[in-house]
Amino acid sequence: MTTRTNDGTNVEVREKEGFFRAYLHCFRLKTKDIAANAIIAALYIALTYAFYFMSYGQFQCRISEFLTLLCFFNPNYAIGLTIGCALSNIYSIQAGFLGPMDILFGSLATLLSCLLMPLTRNLFAASLLPGLFNGFILSAEFTFILGPTDGSALSVYYWVQFGWILLGELVAVSVLGYMLFMAMAKKVGGFYNVINAKLNTEFKF
Repeated sequence: MTTRTNDGTNVEVREKEGFFRAYLHCFRLKTKDIAANAIIAALYIALTYAFYFMSYGQFQCRISEFLTLLCFFNPNYAIGLTIGCALSNIYSIQAGFLGPMDILFGSLATLLSCLLMPLTRNLFAASLLPGLFNGFILSAEFTFILGPTDGSALSVYYWVQFGWILLGELVAVSVLGYMLFMAMAKKVGGFYNVINAKLNTEFKF
């Protein structure tokens, strides 16, 4: 049975409309939001460089990606994380990996996953998005730049790359990140205030 308010509006529809208004409201940045994004960007870069040996290349597990889970609670962190990713990927030029394309497409994958995370309304489901977006986008990038010239092998190469990238993201975000956020949400008092959570504060594990 569909529940309706006194004016005949579907309650579920109204709740969704309220959620999307709250989602859009998150992007009205104040000074503290700009500062928080700067800190998040710096932290992403620091963690990426600290684990540089596993943050770049075709077989990577970028630990800093667990920070993307912050966007489940406040999507405006997508700004800082995208900037942090772009600046971190500058190193891929110096390391001789992928260069400017990695800055563009790697940052795009991070941006898309961060923006869509809050819409899942489930933290574990949200943790899968970085793996999927990075898997699809970066695998195409790797295949285009580094893939075999034999057309018959391109498909195999693409899906092998997809599997490795997805595995690395799952370890960093869906395992390490998910466990960390779950523990902090349960045990750290004022956790939602610390991360300035705007959405999904009563999330499902």
